[in-house]
Amino acid sequence: MNSLPGTATSDIPPRAPGQAATSGAPDRTRRGDRRHDPTVPPWIFVVPALAVYAVVVLYPSLAGVGYAFTDWSGVGDFGFVGLDNFRTLLGDDRALRSVGNTLLLTLAVVVVQNTVGLLLALGVNTGIRSRALLRVIFFAPAVVSPVMVAFLWKYVYNPDDGAGLNGILGALGLGGLRQDWLGDPSLALWSVAAMVVWQYAGYSMVIFLAGLQGVPAELHEAATLDGAGTWQRFRYVTWPLLAPALTINLMLSTIGGLKLFDQVYAATNGGPGTASETLSTVLYKEAFVYGKFGYSTAVALVLALFVAAVSLVQLRFLRAREVTA
Repeated sequence: MNSLPGTATSDIPPRAPGQAATSGAPDRTRRGDRRHDPTVPPWIFVVPALAVYAVVVLYPSLAGVGYAFTDWSGVGDFGFVGLDNFRTLLGDDRALRSVGNTLLLTLAVVVVQNTVGLLLALGVNTGIRSRALLRVIFFAPAVVSPVMVAFLWKYVYNPDDGAGLNGILGALGLGGLRQDWLGDPSLALWSVAAMVVWQYAGYSMVIFLAGLQGVPAELHEAATLDGAGTWQRFRYVTWPLLAPALTINLMLSTIGGLKLFDQVYAATNGGPGTASETLSTVLYKEAFVYGKFGYSTAVALVLALFVAAVSLVQLRFLRAREVTA
């Protein structure tokens, strides 16, 4: 091949077979080495975020564990009291009653919320034209502030005969069912549970819907050809494959129920009396109403350990179910 005029081809050594061209490559290689310097560990970029997390989350949490063993009032000096706060907690009837309320509230929320969420997911997973709109409508309450939801439902639960739910019951000729929903000690806790279910059932629906859309259509077709009905297809095909979605929903609803505070405090303030008191409201009142920060921190520590223990046991059981399913 003829070389270009003025080019000294005789000074360029021939390349061996498979050898890449080196013209201009050394500079690019050096620049690339600087960009991907192996002496700079990748985790160094996580350090700023870890530092913020340590200051905002880890340090207050560890300091709170220490305050649980003191008589700190929120200001000034404090003294070490050992396990006295925990002994007081075990002898506090109001706190023990709040544990029962918390468990009942959590059980109601977990069962009803996930049942309603599953039914909604099955409903909007069909071929109806308005399924996209229905998904948005059912999920919308989950993005509203819990405090706003509580004030909305305080109007729904208005005890006046012509307002809210009582007004609807009266218009339907069911005036005998009208109640003081938040003022009756036997109804207040369940009224709060209904409020929570209304807000988060759509959230559970979305998770179940993701699980339903992950079920292969071929399995349903094969089951149909084998003569399986709607219930049998759900029981033996859909339900086992929903195990991961069920695990997520049960975990989230259980943790949310055990530490529920916003809706309870805004709707009933733990009342009437202590009928809807939860561990979270007891914690808040002991700290910011009675100024017993040491004792309230002990309550918070017990609540955190209780939530962690329940979550670990639940996760272990549900993971085992996923394997068998």
